[in-house]
Amino acid sequence: MIKSSSDIEQGMWFLEKTDQDLAKIIDKEGPCRLKIDRKTPYDALLQAIAGQQLHANAANAILNRLKLANSGALPDPKTLLKLNPDQLRDCGFSFRKIDSLYALAMATLDGIVPSYEEALTLSDQDLIDRITVLPGIGRWTVEMFLIFTLGRMDIMPKDDFGIREGWRICKNLALQPKPKQLEIATRIWSPFRTIGAWYLWRAVEQSKPLNKRNPLTL
Repeated sequence: MIKSSSDIEQGMWFLEKTDQDLAKIIDKEGPCRLKIDRKTPYDALLQAIAGQQLHANAANAILNRLKLANSGALPDPKTLLKLNPDQLRDCGFSFRKIDSLYALAMATLDGIVPSYEEALTLSDQDLIDRITVLPGIGRWTVEMFLIFTLGRMDIMPKDDFGIREGWRICKNLALQPKPKQLEIATRIWSPFRTIGAWYLWRAVEQSKPLNKRNPLTL
């Protein structure tokens, strides 16, 4: 788990020594600025559901309306289950996302979705297996939770379009790798694949014209 900047520095050093192509991206980008936002799995997944297939600004607007409907804070699982579908629709949630929210709340109360403290004791795969049984929450969503909420060090989101595009750029390929190809190829980055993934996302930004880059991405 990423606990301090020294953990990130260790990962950068390892990756630079392991992969000369990635080392060029690291040298160009500079220090890894991965930010970990530690919160409960329930809160993290609720926000992930809100943001699915939406621009960040639209997702934030939905979450702000949900907070306004609950005295300025995200509703806890019991409170969310008391909100009727019309109230959630007024916040901007689709019917599919409403089903996902109710399932998330019930699974949290039932102990399927762990507390933050319990999540720290579970392996990456255990968390993926437990949480992906919920409707509307796939492997990619849980991988983002593992990276950005728990700070897990060795995650490679092989299905992520940006990651695969970053690998194509990193390795100067004509085509993106298939997810399985990417998984196999990045095994040499273990146990620091999360840091490598961050640099692949940044490789995509580096490839854009200066006026199109988002320096605050991730």
